[in-house]
Order: sequence, then C-alpha cells, then structure tokens
Amino acid sequence: MLAVASLADLLPVAVRLAVTLGIAGAALVTLDVVDARITAYAEASDTLTQHQQGVVYRVLQITVLVAAGIAALTIWGVDPSGLLVGAGFLGIVIGTAARTTIGSLIAGLVLMVARPFEIGDWIALADAEGTVTDITVVNTRVRNPSGEEVVIPNENVLNATITNRTSLDRLRLSVAVGVDYDADIETAEDVIEDAITDVSRILDTPAPQVVPTALGDSAIVLECRFWITHPSPAKRSMATAAVVRAVKTALDDADIDIPYPHRQLLTEDDSLQA
Repeated sequence: MLAVASLADLLPVAVRLAVTLGIAGAALVTLDVVDARITAYAEASDTLTQHQQGVVYRVLQITVLVAAGIAALTIWGVDPSGLLVGAGFLGIVIGTAARTTIGSLIAGLVLMVARPFEIGDWIALADAEGTVTDITVVNTRVRNPSGEEVVIPNENVLNATITNRTSLDRLRLSVAVGVDYDADIETAEDVIEDAITDVSRILDTPAPQVVPTALGDSAIVLECRFWITHPSPAKRSMATAAVVRAVKTALDDADIDIPYPHRQLLTEDDSLQA
C-alpha cells in the first residue's frame, strides 16, 4: 500500500494521465495484434473453428483489459487488492443471481473443447432439430426445417444427447412400404430394390437394401434402406420423396398391390349363424 501511494505521490497528475493513456493505447494495440494472430492461425489451421476463435479472443481480451486496468489503478494510487476483495463478494452475489447464465458460459467453453458439432452441421437434440447457424459462449442457434431459429442455452445443449447427422458426411434413411400377402415377397424385394437404385438422389455405395421387417395386419412390411451424401433436412426430404415415387411406380408396373388396412365386421346375426 505504501509503495503504491508513494508512486502516485511522486508522479505529477499530467504524467500519470499520460501513462494511463499509454497503458490504454498499449492494451488496444495488443488486442489488435492478438486478433490478427488468432485469425491468421485459424486460416492456416483446421483445428480452430470459428466458435473457438471467438471464445479464445474473448478470454484473451478480458485478460488484457484486466491487466491494463490494474496497472492504471496502480499509477493513480489505488490498491487493487482492496478492489479484488470487493469484486470477490460482488462475484458471489452475481454468481448466485445469474447461476444459469454462468452455467451456460461454462458449458460454452466445454463445447468449444469437445466440439460435438460445428456451424453448418445438422444436429438433433431432445427438443430441437436443424442446422446450426451460430455458436456463442452463452447459447447455440439452430434453424429447424420449418425455417424457425431456435436459441438453446449451452447448458441445455451440454446436458442433452446430441445426434450429429453430418459428421460422417453421409446418412442412412429408410422408407417402409407394405405389399399384399398374395405377392411373392422376393419378387417385390427385387422390384423395389431396382427402383431405388435408379433414384439419382441417393448413393450407389453403400447399395440400397430392401428388408422384410414385419407381418402387418394387412400387409408384409418391407423397409427400404438407402444412403445420401452431404446430409441436410432438405436433402432428406427430397431423397425420401423421390424414393416413395419410384417405389409406387415400380409396384404399379409390376402389378404388386399396396393393400389398404382390412377390417372384418361381424354383426350379431352373423355370430348366431356361425
């Protein structure tokens, strides 16, 4: 305390003001250099995403500004230790009042390190599904297939089960179709598989598959499995629609019926006659 006070007494006000301005200028120059270095590193390396770049810069920015503030206070004879004690009590109060916000902030830092998804990925959470449009330290923004933007606190994102449908750059889809019990099941499989193979919106490798999955009330259920590349909600919809059209046309051409649900109704007279 005495050292700080004596330093403030020895320096004239004009000198202290000039030094303070110098500290502020040095801090701004340092931030510009840090920003340029981080941007250059991000452009030269694939290991740092846009989200991580922003978080790293914010952390370094706060560090530089706090250091500059402490240095400036020392020049004017203010003991930073006293302020730090007060800031500690204030931090406890703010932390209690803004527990959710701080939790989302910490979760944002964890997401930066874990990197379960990036901007542009198609993800599914417990309450939301869509394309990630922005990742901040506090929240994640997702645009759903309806065009709505959903803002999710990072704390909720971190605690949810995340399905990333674009991380492998391909996705398997399926369409269920029912064929009549009178139809030859192997012939129906071949007809549907040939129809799916001709669809241009799906991948040739892995090859499409048609697998019987259930004996329904009025039909044998066949599951059509196929893959798309660079998956997105729009591509899923277009590929599924193309497969449904192709399968319906192929079954019609092969005279294989897609039966309606059948129900047998018995009246009281029918029961007595039986």
